[in-house]
Amino acid sequence: MTEETLLEAIDKMEKAVEHVQGQFATVRTGRATPALVEKLMVEYYGADVPLQQLAGFQVPEPRLLVVKPHDRNALGAIEKAIRDSDLGVAPTNDGMVIRLSFPALTEERRREYVKLAKHYAEDGRVAVRNIRRDARKHIEGAEKNHEISADELDRAEKEMEKITHEHVDKIDKALARKEHELLEV
Repeated sequence: MTEETLLEAIDKMEKAVEHVQGQFATVRTGRATPALVEKLMVEYYGADVPLQQLAGFQVPEPRLLVVKPHDRNALGAIEKAIRDSDLGVAPTNDGMVIRLSFPALTEERRREYVKLAKHYAEDGRVAVRNIRRDARKHIEGAEKNHEISADELDRAEKEMEKITHEHVDKIDKALARKEHELLEV
């Protein structure tokens, strides 16, 4: 029973780490990357659709992102969604593709993005700790119901601590990489 709880907690913690890394990918670093726009919602024939379902992406240069819609009729809607987003780039439409030219980030903007990344990391750490707390409650409940011994409870709690620290470290390392990437000029 404790193994089940630990495995479930590990799985949830892995998902929390992946989520944080996904959020880091959406933080602009001065380089063009499809992750910046692929989750943008585009109104397409009356429904909101993620941009990644409507277009392909290319990065021919470090600061240029090319969005090529699968359907030319979606070009205007995609351009509007990008313009309305908080990316801070003006889309250039040539009738076939949309080009996004990313300007170099100012020092102040870089600092803001570092703060945002730190906020995402803290949210991830809190999620991992909440998963630990829920797993601990579950294991303690099993011990109260005499399903496991006090020794098993102690062993499981130590293992849970170790697993939690590993996942928090993963988030911290991802944050350090993102911070380095953001402050690199």
